[in-house]
Amino acid sequence: MILYPAIDLKDGNAVRLVHGDMDQTTVFNDDPAAQARAFADAGCDWLHLVDLNGAFAGEPVNAAPVEAILAACPVPAQLGGGIRDMATIERWLDKGLARVILGTVAVENPDLVREAAKTFPGQVAVGLDARNGKVATRGWAEETDVMVTDLAKSFEDVGIAAIIYTDILRDGAMKGPNIDATAALARAVTIPVIASGGVSSLDDLTGLKDTRVISGAISGRALYDGAIDLTEALKLLKD
Repeated sequence: MILYPAIDLKDGNAVRLVHGDMDQTTVFNDDPAAQARAFADAGCDWLHLVDLNGAFAGEPVNAAPVEAILAACPVPAQLGGGIRDMATIERWLDKGLARVILGTVAVENPDLVREAAKTFPGQVAVGLDARNGKVATRGWAEETDVMVTDLAKSFEDVGIAAIIYTDILRDGAMKGPNIDATAALARAVTIPVIASGGVSSLDDLTGLKDTRVISGAISGRALYDGAIDLTEALKLLKD
């Protein structure tokens, strides 16, 4: 199972939110590229980047720090937030991003997801952010009536690299991930599922790994707070 250290970008800084609330922000590093290098030096295989401003704006906002991270860090990175058209997808991949994450458009324009996955095989992930099993969009500000599992199944067989499943009620709250819901989703589809939201201890990572169906986990606040030691976590997941 792969551990993806998270760098959430707001106003050029590496931050964490609680429950996706832009008003509940903690700045952890004002140099995101330095933070990325620190994660890479600790041995991580991937980075998970989120343009928080972009998620609300519907277009990239924190392009400069993302580009600085790509220039400074040798490990592959995936990025979500404000990526809602083919031109933006192509532009980011051309800049060296390994994978784009499509969230809001997966609900509002699923044909774009299919087109992107076909055009850029292995480089498109879908971010499914849920509150009580229903997908939320536009930086989690809008809740839909779409069930996570139904939407995930609709993208079977189109070449999606991964589904990133976030339980909004767990995100940034250090209360542990929703292992049961994440595992249920992973069993319902053949697309690899990455857990996000609430991953706050080595026990959480062990619990996710022990399902044997979850391919990865994203953690942010716990790494910044020291609740999870990255080197120790990486060793745990490779054993």
